[in-house]
Amino acid sequence: MNKPIKTELDARAIGILSQVTTATLTTLLLKKGLRNVWLRGTRPLRSGQPRLVGRAFTLRFVPAREDLATPESWSSPISTRAAIEDMPAGCIAVVDAMGVTDAGVFGDILCTRMVKRGVAALVTDGVVRDVSGVLGSGLPVWCSGAAAPPSVAGLTFVDWQRPVACGGVAVFPGDVVVVDDDGAVLIPAALLDDILTLAPEQERLESWIMLQVENGAALPGLYPPNAENKARYLADTAGK
Repeated sequence: MNKPIKTELDARAIGILSQVTTATLTTLLLKKGLRNVWLRGTRPLRSGQPRLVGRAFTLRFVPAREDLATPESWSSPISTRAAIEDMPAGCIAVVDAMGVTDAGVFGDILCTRMVKRGVAALVTDGVVRDVSGVLGSGLPVWCSGAAAPPSVAGLTFVDWQRPVACGGVAVFPGDVVVVDDDGAVLIPAALLDDILTLAPEQERLESWIMLQVENGAALPGLYPPNAENKARYLADTAGK
C-alpha cells in the first residue's frame, strides 16, 4: 500500500528553512550525496520575492497532441483547473512543463485562484502568460519567463500529484521546495529532518566566516575552517 502523501509542513520547519539560503541547502545536500537538486530554469518572476518553503504539489505536461491539447480540454476532469482545486494551502505548485518556453502553463485567472486557495508559490521550468495579471495576483512565481500562447499551443496536461521532472530534477509529491533569488531547490522528504538539524548550524558557521573575511582574514584555513578556526568559531559562538 502506498504511503499517504504529506501535504502540510509544520511551522517549525518553515521557520527554520525560511532563514536558510538555497545556496546553503545545495551545499548540505551535496554533502549528503545529492548533486541534482536545483531546478533549472526557475527564476523569480518578480525581484524581491521572499524566501518561501512548502511541500511540493506536482503537475505534469507532455508534448501537445492535437486531439487532446484543445481549449475544450480545459473543462476536462483532468485539467489544470481541476488540479488547482486539489491544491492544499501552503503548498508550492511544481509544474513539469518540459522546459517549453513558447506556451504559458498558467495565466492570471489560474494564479488568482491559487492565491484564493492559499498556495504559497508556483514553480515551473516553463513560462507563464498574462504577466501583468500574474504579477497583480500576488502569487510568487519562479519560472523561465513569459509567452503569450496558451498551454495547449505546445503542451498537453496529463496528471497531478505524481512524480515529475521539473528543471531536470525528480520531484515527488510531498518533497519540500525552498525558493529564493537563486531559484528553487528540492529537499527530499526523507532528508527533511536531517536538513532541519544541519542547516541552522551551517548558516551560523558561514555568518561567522563572513565576519572574519570582512575583518580582513585570508580564506585558506578559514573557508572551510581548519581545526584552529573551528576552535575559534566554537569559542566565539559558545552560549549563543
